[in-house]
Amino acid sequence: MALPPVLRDRLRLPVIGSPLFIISVPDLVIAQCKAGIVGSFPALNARPASLLDEWLHRITEELAAWDRDHPDTPSAPFAVNHIVHKTNDRLEHDLEASTKWKAPIVITSLGAREDVNAAVHSYGGVVLHDIINDRFGRKAVEKGADGLIAVAAGAGGHAGQLSPFALVQELREWFDGPIALSGSIANGHAILGAQAMGADLAYMGSAFIATQEAAADPAYKEMIVASSGDDIVYTNLFTGVHGNYLKPSIIAAGMDPNDLPHSDPSKMNFGSGGNQKSKAWRDIWGCGQGIGAVKSVPTVAELVGRLSDEYERAKSELATKTSFTAGRVLMAAE
Repeated sequence: MALPPVLRDRLRLPVIGSPLFIISVPDLVIAQCKAGIVGSFPALNARPASLLDEWLHRITEELAAWDRDHPDTPSAPFAVNHIVHKTNDRLEHDLEASTKWKAPIVITSLGAREDVNAAVHSYGGVVLHDIINDRFGRKAVEKGADGLIAVAAGAGGHAGQLSPFALVQELREWFDGPIALSGSIANGHAILGAQAMGADLAYMGSAFIATQEAAADPAYKEMIVASSGDDIVYTNLFTGVHGNYLKPSIIAAGMDPNDLPHSDPSKMNFGSGGNQKSKAWRDIWGCGQGIGAVKSVPTVAELVGRLSDEYERAKSELATKTSFTAGRVLMAAE
């Protein structure tokens, strides 16, 4: 599984910080890239649309300055996320901006289009498309995506229902390109686990919501710290697409998390759900099942440092277990 140079040579950890609607802003993206992981943000977070050019200018310039000052620890690349669904009337504008600034990585969601991929490839960019099943993965690659983001069960926000074991296994039967795995990954052991399953990278979001640089309500961050996997509800009510949300935020919005109606998927709405007084993402807070590992609200650098330590410890522990098992097999053979 060969990774393109942009994802192989400049990462401290094999991690992409996923684009978090409303929450991922330049402060978070820049901090993630400086810490050595891919930082990303949804283009739609820049409002009004004209702000996107300013964000891309700032991110590009600040990371270039960091690289000049820290040649031994250069920044990781950044990524822009484009919603390719027909309801996104900003797509053409936003794609033009990310092409102008030559975003190293573009993440596409909710639809795959050959012209979008061609625009990114025109300057040497890499396209990663997020998918929830094998069928969508095949369509994305057929239309020119360079890699896939396997959004498995337990991921925050819009998420699939397949086990990560099943999803990666099916993709690897035919695809040898880059795969990032999303779904309940919140510590270094899980990052290594994603690789052991056949993915190249871990795709992490929820743990970064509870960081100091994230543009999330402080109450949102504290709710993540106080919650566990049992506090996650899977529903399509709020946007028309199934996703995982924090149960306490649903209760705070005046709804019963155990008795939520279903939404009409044909009426996708990325602003509000069934309760017009409560907007998805602003009041109803997305989160993944892995948040039991989140115990505080650190800086991004502190979180990546912890993840790195855990990842190296996990590799060491795995090597020890493998050596022990091999020794027992050898003794039995004798």
